[in-house]
Amino acid sequence: MTDGAGGNERLRRWLRAALAAIAILVLVLVVPPLISVNHYKSQITNLISRSLGRPVRLSAVQAHILPWPGFEISDLSVAEDPAYGAEPVLHANTVTASIRLLALFRGRVEIGKISVDEASLNLVRSTPGHWNLDSIFRTAAAQTQSSPGVPRATPLPYLEATDSRINFKNGAEKLPFSLVNADLSLWQENPGEWRVRLRGQPARTDVSLYLEETGEVRVEASVKRAAALSQMPLHLDVDWREAQLGQLARLITGSDPGWRGDLTGEVHLDGTAEAAQIAMRLQAVGVHRAEFTPVSPLDFDARCALVFHYAEQSFENLACDSPLGDGHVHITGEKPGGGSTPRFTVELDQIPVTAGLDALRTLRSGLAQDLEATGTVSGKIAYDASAPVSAGPDKTGPGAKSGRNQAAKNSEEEEGPLTGSLTVAGLVLSGDSLSRPIQAPKFTLEPVAMNSTQPPAQAQPGTPATENMAQALAGSVAIQAGGTVPLTLNLRFSPTGYQVAAHGQASFARAREIAQATGIPGTEALAAFAGEPISVDLTAEGPWIPADEIELESALPGEPTAANGAEPAAENLSDATRKDTLTGTVTVHNANWQAQYLAAHVAIDAATLHIENRDLRWDPVDFTYGPLEGSGSLALPSCAPEQTLQHPCPAEFEIQFDNLDASSLQGALLGARQKGTLLSDLIDRLHPATAPPWPQLEGTVTVGSLALGPVILENVAASLRIVPTGAEVTSLDAGIFGGTVHVTGALTKPASDQDQPDYKFDGDFEKVNVTQLGQLLGVRWTGGDLSGNGTVELKGYTDADLASSAKGALHFECKQGSISKAKVDLAGDAGDMTAIPVALAHYDRWTADATIANGGVQLGENMAIAGAKKRPVEATITFGDPPRLNFPVPKPARTPKRK
Repeated sequence: MTDGAGGNERLRRWLRAALAAIAILVLVLVVPPLISVNHYKSQITNLISRSLGRPVRLSAVQAHILPWPGFEISDLSVAEDPAYGAEPVLHANTVTASIRLLALFRGRVEIGKISVDEASLNLVRSTPGHWNLDSIFRTAAAQTQSSPGVPRATPLPYLEATDSRINFKNGAEKLPFSLVNADLSLWQENPGEWRVRLRGQPARTDVSLYLEETGEVRVEASVKRAAALSQMPLHLDVDWREAQLGQLARLITGSDPGWRGDLTGEVHLDGTAEAAQIAMRLQAVGVHRAEFTPVSPLDFDARCALVFHYAEQSFENLACDSPLGDGHVHITGEKPGGGSTPRFTVELDQIPVTAGLDALRTLRSGLAQDLEATGTVSGKIAYDASAPVSAGPDKTGPGAKSGRNQAAKNSEEEEGPLTGSLTVAGLVLSGDSLSRPIQAPKFTLEPVAMNSTQPPAQAQPGTPATENMAQALAGSVAIQAGGTVPLTLNLRFSPTGYQVAAHGQASFARAREIAQATGIPGTEALAAFAGEPISVDLTAEGPWIPADEIELESALPGEPTAANGAEPAAENLSDATRKDTLTGTVTVHNANWQAQYLAAHVAIDAATLHIENRDLRWDPVDFTYGPLEGSGSLALPSCAPEQTLQHPCPAEFEIQFDNLDASSLQGALLGARQKGTLLSDLIDRLHPATAPPWPQLEGTVTVGSLALGPVILENVAASLRIVPTGAEVTSLDAGIFGGTVHVTGALTKPASDQDQPDYKFDGDFEKVNVTQLGQLLGVRWTGGDLSGNGTVELKGYTDADLASSAKGALHFECKQGSISKAKVDLAGDAGDMTAIPVALAHYDRWTADATIANGGVQLGENMAIAGAKKRPVEATITFGDPPRLNFPVPKPARTPKRK
């Protein structure tokens, strides 16, 4: 009986459960479609709006029962406070809003949770201390408070966003920074207390980034109720992990300076925005440049603590500590509000110099990879911007007064924002690029006043002197560089840049080593020099992170340069506006310069190189090249990176010779092919086919007298263009036989060992004194001046080759003259010349066209006019020293036949 009753009871319970399940299923499947939720769309919109304290707009609403009663909302937009802009603070295509069941039992509809996916959230900062979320928190705080007789306000729902984007705006301007793939949660932990949890990847919209290398930011925060956001008690933990330094720099600056390494940051904050206790930690592992990985990359682990006041943008009780190698860095300071000046102190205790070298190598490319440093830096530097800065003259030079009073006066006058000193002890720089180490046993860096890099015109009226005057740490060190006197380096280091002034002597080899070790490109050109030590007076300065590299590739023509097709350095992508500059002079005495494209070395008696940033000028230069002795100048302008051999950036030269012989000039430039002639022994080692091309040069050559075999040109002024395949004579003007000649032409270098140099010239001459020309030809020629024009092509190395290969055409004319046989010709054979034609005994006008070929000039049947008579003239000039003028033997007159 009992068992039967128990069985019936169990059956009834199963039936009730089944009926309840069927009812729920019917409710889920049948009821929602029958309910027109859109009828309540305005009520739902108003409900969400009251919860967030902002106007809300949505397009459609659907109800659901499972897994929790709520709504599916489409195209949700939460309007922005007009004070922060017009763009919605939140937009999402799909939103799920869950209902609080306990509120339903009380007859109220409240949203307990709002979930969005792939949403866009804008965080806007209008003025210091004012964010657009401030009003949302204040609305939420007001809704948690209740007063007698006032209905309970709608509490802030649990807000969560997944796979969303958070944008940052400064007023109406949208910043390029954002968080993507972000998961955000905001909820009320207790009445008057909210919690925030955030995870996302930093991104930037205007540059391409590898998001997996920008790291991940995690935020955990709790905020308690207050009248304003800045007064809310806040606990904040921020972790930024797995960030790659190159991508992080690209994220912040918009460009990749070539840094690599892993970075981790932590920030912990307790308090309010008005008085926040902040603790920070920054760790870096494996910091190096992208070009190479050093044996010991730069690592550091810095910890800082301070009290920050957001409204005043001030802080106090700053204390930072970081071990660095076997040393230690300690920083303290404060920045009061109300326009007061900041104060800092930096203490270094046995910091290894190699840490500074690693930092410099990280900031800059080009330093020798094998460069190593030993030594330590110790000392203390204090900064107080309220201290006066003296820009007065240095009181330590000659003529300075001695004594304790004067020293005290100098100290008082030189007092400035920076005080203290740093001592570098046991500095040794070594490496494979240095044949012997650079040593500096001990030197001190002390604060000195220096003019600000800001132009005076940009200084604001009424600006304190401390803002228009900068200070730097300065010191001096002397190193042995292979000269009779040491090379003194005057150093100045500031937070923004450096200045190094070098004065003294250095050997060519040592100068090249130091330049290579410090990353100055183009030092290969120094390998072509040998001789006495050079005198250096140079100043290099620039920012720590340069926009461009110092370039000295074009210090000598013809060496490989960036302008000749080299790709610009990839690391030169910095946004810095300042650039490295190098100015000063380098003086050379008694040196030899061997260029690969010349047959022999150039002996430099004296030369001065003037350096002005990237523009270089050798002026003056006194040189000897084989039999050539001259002086001149060479200007090497800076070239744009895109300029190549097709669009050259030529050097400009000016050369002066007193006397010059054409054969000597040719031999010096091209070498001589005939044994026993100029430089013939060098030609065996330097073949035209394997010699490098000539560099791109443009300039002028002036010569007092130029000997072209037996012909002398006076006061020659030529404009030349040197190209890899030869030279172009764009203009040559000279005096010849009392007249003038103007020539244009070109020289083509031989393409192979079997070829010879090729010459082509076009020219014209006028007012040539026929008496002087007749003396060369061995005749007595009087009368008016000679004028004409012609073209000629020649090939070869020797006079015989040039004479035999000459071909071309010549035209000339002269008036009122006569030619007779000289008493003794230039060869001393007065009787060998054939008779001069009667037509040239006296002529009113002689016009001739000639052909240059077969080692001479052949005049055809040209006419000499005397009165009404026209007589033909034939002649041959054979090239030689002197040239030979011959007239054909007159044909015997025909005797009339007698009948």
